Amino acid sequence: MKRREFLAASVAALAVPRLALAQSAYRRLLVLVEMKGGNDGLNTVVPYADSAYYALRPRIGIARDTVLQLDARTGLHPALEPLMPLWRAGELALVQGVGYPQPNLSHFRSIEIWDTASASDQYLSRGWLARAFDSDPAPAGFAADGVAVGGHDMGPLAGGRRAIALNDPGQFQRQARLVRAEGRSANPALEHILRVEAEIAQAASRLSADVPFATEFPQSPFGNAVRTAAELAANRGGVAAVRLTLDGFDTHENQPARQQRLLGELAEGLAALKRALLEIRRWDETLVMTYAEFGRRPQENASQGTDHGTANAHFVAGGRVRGGLYGAAPDFGALEGGNLRHAVDFRSLYATALGRWWGLDASRALGGRFPTLELLRA
Repeated sequence: MKRREFLAASVAALAVPRLALAQSAYRRLLVLVEMKGGNDGLNTVVPYADSAYYALRPRIGIARDTVLQLDARTGLHPALEPLMPLWRAGELALVQGVGYPQPNLSHFRSIEIWDTASASDQYLSRGWLARAFDSDPAPAGFAADGVAVGGHDMGPLAGGRRAIALNDPGQFQRQARLVRAEGRSANPALEHILRVEAEIAQAASRLSADVPFATEFPQSPFGNAVRTAAELAANRGGVAAVRLTLDGFDTHENQPARQQRLLGELAEGLAALKRALLEIRRWDETLVMTYAEFGRRPQENASQGTDHGTANAHFVAGGRVRGGLYGAAPDFGALEGGNLRHAVDFRSLYATALGRWWGLDASRALGGRFPTLELLRA
């Protein structure tokens, strides 16, 4: 064997186990929940024992006697009561102080940073999950690498060749049946369109929306999205990642009522998702993680709301999650420009999902190495 042939064979031999490992790892499902608009983390994971919190929020602070206490200093917003069984079961982790250096307070730019896992001065066009699937492909037999439920914004799946946007699997199937393969074309642009149409039709043929869940899902747009996520988890075609969105968290005014409603929808939806995944025996194979473009400023504004801020608190849930508090509690004595300093780089959450959940080399998708969080059981 020639040296060149030997090297090629060696590289191929090394690549096959890594490919097999990645495809096996994707049997574990990742569910991302975007809290669109920038949820107020301080009124979500409440530092109720810190007098500075109430000094900054005399009107909108969550009253101490209504907080769902987690320990002697920290509690949850009362609307999150449906998540307390997960907390008591040790299946809910709360990561405080999540952000990034040189934060951007624009909705559009900051969510772009989160979706692409870029630095604040770096501009990338493709989502971090799309890049992960490039480096470590999901099984070819999967209906899709990832699915963005609701709307056409693909978020972290943007630019993915096998990513789908849909509201309802049944509707997607009906629409895809209208797609007919029209052969090939010498025109590269038309050839690309025909290939994409063929892939959509193939994906649709593997998606099934007739899963008979006993679980009752909330009667809300987010509840419907959670139902779709559960159907995708049960689907025989297989998907590796699902992205859900709950919109409305840009609470510049009248925050207390709006956030209570939204957090209630979030909690009821995630509780229903757990029940549905237990039905199909996939709760232990699913990791749920929230994200948002930023948090809110510690000091309330004149409209009983909060303005764009920086560091935030996020949820991680699942049957293999090691529940508890992670990151760092808010330090109101060390504000920068009136905002909280971040303690956990958001890319550490992504590295945890890629590295510890899926067993991949996270640096390939994230463009660097970030410390992972010890919040997953083996």
